[in-house]
Amino acid sequence: MAKYMLIMRGTDESLAEMTSTSFEELLETVGRFNDELIRAGVLVAAEGLDDPAQGVVVDFSGQTPVVTDGPYGETKELFGGFYLLDVASKEEAVEWAKRMPMMNGAKCEVRRVPGIDEFPQDNEWITKERAWRERTGQL
Repeated sequence: MAKYMLIMRGTDESLAEMTSTSFEELLETVGRFNDELIRAGVLVAAEGLDDPAQGVVVDFSGQTPVVTDGPYGETKELFGGFYLLDVASKEEAVEWAKRMPMMNGAKCEVRRVPGIDEFPQDNEWITKERAWRERTGQL
């Protein structure tokens, strides 16, 4: 099994459609999809993100990080949430992504999440992280 992140990206069009849909309808649609993931045994985590206007951007372009309020760039550069799935293959992750209840115009990026076993096991920091993951029940 491998972990894949499904990253939800909105567009101006999809955000407009979402705001014109009742919150109860959104919860029902997303809830049904989440239930499918749970019943299939592939859901690891899923979270939506707050309004980008409430966030900050930390820019590392210069010598000192600069913090600014509000969203970064255009709507298409923002992501609104994610699903983390534990599936057998990239193809299976893509099949789940194709079933996501997304608004017209939205996009979903599918990216594999490398496991800790893929890093050098004799590295001090990997050893510490592995111990932390074992203590917290993540391994």
